[in-house]
Amino acid sequence: MEAEPNLASRLRALEDREAIRNLIASYGPAADRGDVTAAAALWAEDGCYDVGGFGLHRGRGAVEALLWGESHQALIAGGAAHVLSPVEIHLHGDTATAIGYSCVFRWTGEGFAAHRISANRWRLRRGAGGNWLVEQRESRLLNGDAEALSLLRALPAPLPESA
Repeated sequence: MEAEPNLASRLRALEDREAIRNLIASYGPAADRGDVTAAAALWAEDGCYDVGGFGLHRGRGAVEALLWGESHQALIAGGAAHVLSPVEIHLHGDTATAIGYSCVFRWTGEGFAAHRISANRWRLRRGAGGNWLVEQRESRLLNGDAEALSLLRALPAPLPESA
């Protein structure tokens, strides 16, 4: 018979899940208000953002450069909302995987229209200070492409525990 987790480990798991939810939820408001530094700070220094149609961006500086880019800056200047869904979280000690959706809405002058709807897989790790950081975010348009659907189906192997 498997031993039931003790109260301390259950509490830590709940706190970790809440911290991960807050981290992911904070991305949209930071991106939309143009706080590129805050949005990029969610990533580990060596983390990456693999966003379909916009390439693979390795390192926090590269994520920041993506958000400073003409495409993102024009989008938010015209009115935009990056909305992230609740996520399915799988904890693996000091690493985690979260799966969910994102929708970017764009102001059309008459109202908002869905601009980009994507499947997302977040791989996270606990940083040296105990806070969670994005190791990798994969995002693919939900346009029927098998690669996007695979982000929603399969969980990757857990990341190695942080040193």
